[in-house]
Parts: sequence; structure tokens; C-alpha cells
Amino acid sequence: MSINILSVLLSLPKRIFEKRRLFEPYINKKEHAVLTVRSTIILAALAYLSGCASGAKMENMVYDGPLKQYDTHLADNMGLTKVSGGEETNPAWTSEIDDDAFSGALKESLTAQGLLSDNGRYQLEVVMVEVDQPMFGLDMAVTTHIKYILSDRENGNAVVMDETIAAQYTATLGDAFAAVKRLRLANEGSGKANITALLDKLSALQIDPGEISLTQ
Repeated sequence: MSINILSVLLSLPKRIFEKRRLFEPYINKKEHAVLTVRSTIILAALAYLSGCASGAKMENMVYDGPLKQYDTHLADNMGLTKVSGGEETNPAWTSEIDDDAFSGALKESLTAQGLLSDNGRYQLEVVMVEVDQPMFGLDMAVTTHIKYILSDRENGNAVVMDETIAAQYTATLGDAFAAVKRLRLANEGSGKANITALLDKLSALQIDPGEISLTQ
């Protein structure tokens, strides 16, 4: 939205109230109520439309739950090679999750769980396949589809785990009135839920010499 258009929109409530005061002696209570409602709607629309979108914040996607149990082969033995597929946020459009934000959240989560290492044997590659977002709505439900590939670099880069995780989070009107903020919160919640699901997968992973499996 350009500055000129935004200035015009912002001036509308003032003009409406000025006209209402001018003609107030000539309007009845019903018309007064209608003008009040219309003014309120315009103000609400301005709050909805005039906000600028911001990208998902890294710190809001970090897993902050209890420490999980992992196979001893993974402890302090995982590296994060690459995160791709994310999108930069255009302030005039919608909130997105970019690669750096998700990578940072994932690194902090893995570090807190005692898994991340600069020279880890098991290397994790992450591809953000899709972030399914609503265009509008009172409740914003976002679903992230993220592919995780864990490989063993000391065993010819053999694939240890290849999982695509879908995780949903819904931000409600009670979380934020402005739609642009509500969508960002939904993005962050979905990203955090996806990382949580990944940690659950890693916790179920059992690595034995010559055999790798997920517990059932």
C-alpha cells in the first residue's frame, strides 16, 4: 500500500466524525448509531490493512519443552548442513518463514537437546517443502511441510532418516487483533510444532552397528 493511499485511508475516520458533528442536530438516534457503527468498521479495517507484515521470529520457533532421550550415537554428534525452501517476507504482503530464522531455531533446539556438534557424524539437511497459509480469516491455521534427511557421513552418506513432517498451528483473534501479526504467530507456532515433531522422530531413532531403524 503506498503512502498516499494510506494517508487517505487514515484521514477517513476524521472526516466522518467532522461531518457527524456538523449534521448531528439533524439526524435521529438511529442514524447516529449507523454512523457510529460505520466509523468503527472503518477503524477496524484500517487496523487490519495498514499493518506491515514481518517474518517469523527465530526465538519463537525454538523448542522449549523437556529434554528427550536419544540414542547415544546421536548425542553431541549431529550437524546441520543446510536449510532451504524458505521465503523472505515482503512487508507489503504476508508473513513468511525464511531459511535463516528456521535454521537458527533448529540449531538452538538441537543444542538444547545435546545433539548438535560442529563435527557431527550424522548430517541433517532440511527442505521447507511448503508453508500452507490462509489468505484471510479470524483464525489463521498454518501447516508447515518440512523434509528432514539425516545421513551418516562416515558410511558413504547413507541415509539414516528421510521424513517429511506436516505440523499445524492456529492463531486466533484472541492472540492478536491485526491479521498480519496473527499470521506471523501461526507461522511461528507451526514451525515450532514441526521442530518438536522432528525431535520426537529423532528420539525414536535407534542406531545399531550395521542397522538403523525407527522404534515402532
